[in-house]
Amino acid sequence: MYIVHQGAPDDARAENEAAVYRFLNELAIPFSRIDHEPVHTMEDCAIIGQALGGEICKNLFLCNQQRTTFYLLMIHETKSFKTKDISKQLGVSRLSFATPEHMAQYLHIAPGAVSPMGLLFDSAKDVRLVLDKDVVKSQYLGCHPCVNTSSIKLLMADFLNTYLPATGHKPTYVTAAPPENA
Repeated sequence: MYIVHQGAPDDARAENEAAVYRFLNELAIPFSRIDHEPVHTMEDCAIIGQALGGEICKNLFLCNQQRTTFYLLMIHETKSFKTKDISKQLGVSRLSFATPEHMAQYLHIAPGAVSPMGLLFDSAKDVRLVLDKDVVKSQYLGCHPCVNTSSIKLLMADFLNTYLPATGHKPTYVTAAPPENA
């Protein structure tokens, strides 16, 4: 059903997507890629993750009440986002979802394509990366390359030890709620 490709595509892509591929290539980070129809749910992402041979991480772009501090939260696809729990761990009164305008401004993404790959565009370090401790236990990171019509898979070690230092982002670790049916 899906074709897994190694590395960047040869055809023209959206500038933000192409920039992700160039950045990964500059860092010599190998990755697999699947091109697909737009996906809008974690259920759709799970199917693509299976085809890629890894899980697609749930990424949420959040902000404080004043919309002055922004957070990219990465949690395991099966975990739940409980604003009260995560807010408390971060010492923030209450987190809410950031606007599409803020997504575009800071990470060059649109709703449905939130991705840690967007951190490469945050040169001012306005976005605080927040990782669920269970996400980093995975061998691979699956995410979108800033568009929801492709998904990529790379080694978690490459993400943590090469990609993040290259963007200048240091993660804060939290523990997200277990799945609702667990």
